[in-house]
Amino acid sequence: MEYVFFIILGALISVLSGFFGVGGGFILTPTLMLFGFSPVEAITTSLLFSIGTALSGIFAHIRLKNIKLKQGLILGLSGMAATQAAHPFVLFLENKGWDTWAVPVFYIILLSYFALSMLKRREKSANAVHSSEHSPSILKMVLIGFFAGFVSTTLGVGGGFIMVPLSVAYLGLMPKNAVGTSLFAVMLIVSAGFLSYVSTVSIDYWIGLSLVGGGLIGSQFGAKLTSYFENEEITYMLGALYMATVASVILKLIHLNYAGLVLMAIFVGGFLVRSLVKMQKAKARIKAKRERP
Repeated sequence: MEYVFFIILGALISVLSGFFGVGGGFILTPTLMLFGFSPVEAITTSLLFSIGTALSGIFAHIRLKNIKLKQGLILGLSGMAATQAAHPFVLFLENKGWDTWAVPVFYIILLSYFALSMLKRREKSANAVHSSEHSPSILKMVLIGFFAGFVSTTLGVGGGFIMVPLSVAYLGLMPKNAVGTSLFAVMLIVSAGFLSYVSTVSIDYWIGLSLVGGGLIGSQFGAKLTSYFENEEITYMLGALYMATVASVILKLIHLNYAGLVLMAIFVGGFLVRSLVKMQKAKARIKAKRERP
């Protein structure tokens, strides 16, 4: 039953991963810590999970033509280089005994910043249509990729939760293209990050594979859901997801683990209900068009 639970957990998180292009790790890492995993174990397991969800989501976004290959390669290769610098940093934190508070604090700072950034950009997202027509700066892509890769290996996340908002804000990508391109870069980054940890960190691979198994199911569905939402809605909902995750990490720090889990469950439930309503409305419109004489 434990592994069935992790399969379901992996499926739910990967729906969000495929929809938002965030790899799923930034949700899974704090969730695993809520369940009692040590920070380093949670990071390594989340990186393994992110490999599976990113690969699955990439195939879905290829069909939707959401991936900018050049940008994805530059972001991903820059991020892979950063993972080699981040791994010793995390081991240093663990040896000092600082990882139990440093990792959650990093989450709170970064997610709060990006949540506010995405919520503020909700009304400005239409401007990205014009800027996306221009080729983004290679230097900007390298810096964003390196930063995302460093944070990915430090926090056990895909790095997509950083790349998506920064790609929209500074590279001029439309949110749907930012999601697909981010997943491609995430796959490169988390593979390098996981390999840097696996030689020194022992994890339960059955739990990891159970999460990946569920993730392979959910990420396809999540990617498909992007076609039912406007770019502005995706931007706003990503900001709301960041805020919910921040709140759950804060609750973890004050030893209210179950409250944090309930909060994340409420957000995921609300997201799934809204998505199902959108799908039903879309099907109803298609049916109405077919029935017109």
